[in-house]
Amino acid sequence: MLDGSIKVVKQASSGRELLLYRVSPGGSCIISSSCLLGHTDYNARGIAETPLTLLALPVGEFGRLLVEHAPFRDFVFHLFSERIGELMQLVEEVAFARLDQRLAKLILARHADTLNITHQQLADELGSVREIVSRLLKGFAAQGLVSLGREQLTVIDRDGLNKLAAV
Repeated sequence: MLDGSIKVVKQASSGRELLLYRVSPGGSCIISSSCLLGHTDYNARGIAETPLTLLALPVGEFGRLLVEHAPFRDFVFHLFSERIGELMQLVEEVAFARLDQRLAKLILARHADTLNITHQQLADELGSVREIVSRLLKGFAAQGLVSLGREQLTVIDRDGLNKLAAV
């Protein structure tokens, strides 16, 4: 990717989505790369979050570059390494962290005091449903951690969210 941002999500038959990772400038979608390498399909989708400038390689050229161009091969395998680490962290969080911890961590990861985001968007990123995220956010607001507005969330107590995320 030369410019822009794509989020890569896996969607369940129920319609719920789980954010797998984001692709930013200088990166590549490793699911696309792994499908090229393995000659397989994978049911994930990329959603453009901003206007994009992309570079696409034909399958044959991708394979040729892997074999003949060590810097390209190193780039691809470095991305694989990074993404596998991120995906392992995601598996660990989904399996072992409570949803309120994951939500606090997600809010903090945005590095902004005010987030223009819907409860549904937060739920999608967490692989949850809107109703549960809304209930948790109301609890956060009652504890004085955040204040809620229409499609907006304001961080009031960053230290409190950090404590919750670290539990």
